[in-house]
Amino acid sequence: MNLLLEFLWLIVIIIYSYVEALVKLFIPVKRKSVRGEIVLITGAAHGIGRLTAYEFAKHQSKLVLWDLNKKGLEETAEGCKQLGAEVHAFRVDCSVKEEIYSAAEKVKREIGDVSILVNNAGVVAAADFLSTLDKQIEKMFQVNILAHHWTVKAFLPAMVENNHGHIVTVASAGGHVTVPFLVSYCSSKFAAVGFHKSLSQELSVLGKDGIKTSCLCPVFINTGFIKHPSSRILPVLEPDRVAKKLMDGILCNQKMIFLPPSLTTALLLERILPERVLLAVDKIINVKFEAILGCERKEQ
Repeated sequence: MNLLLEFLWLIVIIIYSYVEALVKLFIPVKRKSVRGEIVLITGAAHGIGRLTAYEFAKHQSKLVLWDLNKKGLEETAEGCKQLGAEVHAFRVDCSVKEEIYSAAEKVKREIGDVSILVNNAGVVAAADFLSTLDKQIEKMFQVNILAHHWTVKAFLPAMVENNHGHIVTVASAGGHVTVPFLVSYCSSKFAAVGFHKSLSQELSVLGKDGIKTSCLCPVFINTGFIKHPSSRILPVLEPDRVAKKLMDGILCNQKMIFLPPSLTTALLLERILPERVLLAVDKIINVKFEAILGCERKEQ
């Protein structure tokens, strides 16, 4: 196609996309059904993983739950069963590739092909960079991003064959903007966001439009994952709200799910404002949480 024609076509696509977005503000997007879908959720023993499992259970999905915490996993499974869902729980350490592949083979053999994969498991170490232990850094990357590679490699082939599925990446606002004393955590979440975007693009190029992708990027959530978070401006989110918004995003095939939605404006400003202004904004926002500084634990 002539380059000029391609640019004209690009303008048409831009106009159409904005008109479509405007229409969607007034006309609710049709939600898909996940009834009977085999849904695998990592990190399902507590927090967002547990509450997301409950949301899928309400929609009568067939649940496969993974976590290292056996007691918490059993509690989540029991809660899902009470909601009427079929549940299979597996104790899996998502920092170990071999355990992931072994558990994945067992799931495929005993339950069937996973059609919705929710990579939710995550770990964090809140400390200044030099106080963060090597093993903590390794653990964050093993769970927060490498595990995504292994789970997707395990379950994507069946999705590709059927041109049907949904891959959910639970990332963080820290995958778009940086926070002091979470250097390694933010680095791993930037990688998770990049993984989501790259995988989405690759599936599109391969013509696998039946495989959807979503990425959740919330600010601090009141789950105890980060100790005592606070901010002058940013809210500390309640986990049930986050799980419901994630479920809505999945049912509507939403690519990026920002919580709060105003994060999109903050990301735009970060790209256009001078560094001095951004530093002043950080002081106004005044994000605080419990972190290890040197050898002491105190408020950062």
